[in-house]
Amino acid sequence: MAPLRVLTIQRVSAAERAQIAAVDPRIALTDAGGWFDGEIRATWPDFTARRYLPAGSEGQGSRAERDALLAEAEVILGGWPFPRDLRARAPRLRWFHQRPAGASNLRLGDLWGSDVTVTTSRGVGNTLAMAEYAIAGILHFAKALDVAAADRSAFSHRAYRPWALAGRTLCVVGAGGIGREVGRLGAALGMRVVGTRGAPRPGEPPPEGFAVLAGPEALDGMLAEADAVAVCCHWTEATTGLFDTARFAAMKPGAILVNVARGEIIDEAALAAALAADRLRGVVLDVYRGEFDHPPPEALWRHPKVLITPHVSGAGDAARHGAIALFCANLRAFLDGRPLTNVVDWARGY
Repeated sequence: MAPLRVLTIQRVSAAERAQIAAVDPRIALTDAGGWFDGEIRATWPDFTARRYLPAGSEGQGSRAERDALLAEAEVILGGWPFPRDLRARAPRLRWFHQRPAGASNLRLGDLWGSDVTVTTSRGVGNTLAMAEYAIAGILHFAKALDVAAADRSAFSHRAYRPWALAGRTLCVVGAGGIGREVGRLGAALGMRVVGTRGAPRPGEPPPEGFAVLAGPEALDGMLAEADAVAVCCHWTEATTGLFDTARFAAMKPGAILVNVARGEIIDEAALAAALAADRLRGVVLDVYRGEFDHPPPEALWRHPKVLITPHVSGAGDAARHGAIALFCANLRAFLDGRPLTNVVDWARGY
């Protein structure tokens, strides 16, 4: 039987290469991790290259050699950032696996909406780390630690107005892998947890720790009673600008907002207006619009009630990301002719 030509265009370790090759002797694996760095520097903003590529890396091989690798590839393991014209240069490509959990980054290339099967690592990313980050963000403002961060002179106890989280309501927008962990941790702190999901099944019991799980139509009602809101949903056409002027008006005054999803879900002008009107106790953003292209907007970056981090919510000292294990399981299924896990539905957006 002819070999299956698998190409990695994101850096993988020797152990991960061995894990992939061990799936089946028919696999002809080529590791081109880092080979495309020069192309990426030339086609993506400088901010992107500085953030995601090793300093000084200009790639390997000639353009003709890289084209030859893509032309032969039937399966590609990639990540972020990536060559924008992969589909055009890989005529034999049948399946692309996106090592990150999110699919929305692929909108910037020609794979999006193409005839190639695309899968992601949804559900096996660092979901616990991201949930811990969300809870830490809520605690930061609930316990008025933002006051301590800003106070380097008065050192007055009268400036602090801390909350007790027990008994307060947490709304999780998008109760998927990350959102469920956020809800579980919030409930462990004594919070009442409510949440939304794209399409909850009729009669489906709420996840662990959730008092209520409903569809998107219930969001405004939940926001009206939520002391803290964690945005964990996918970025799709339906969720673009989900938190707009009307939604901020629907929120309980003085609530805390945390976003660990995508910046495009929040209308940043509406957020700035809500902050100016003193409607929010605090905002924690691990993401913002255009985060892969440029620094955060100055109005939010400098605001005393806003804490912004550079997409680090999934980081930690323990490696819990299961992307390679998922890719190998899907590789086995691909060779056997079975359905793959986490296939992106172009119409749904993830």
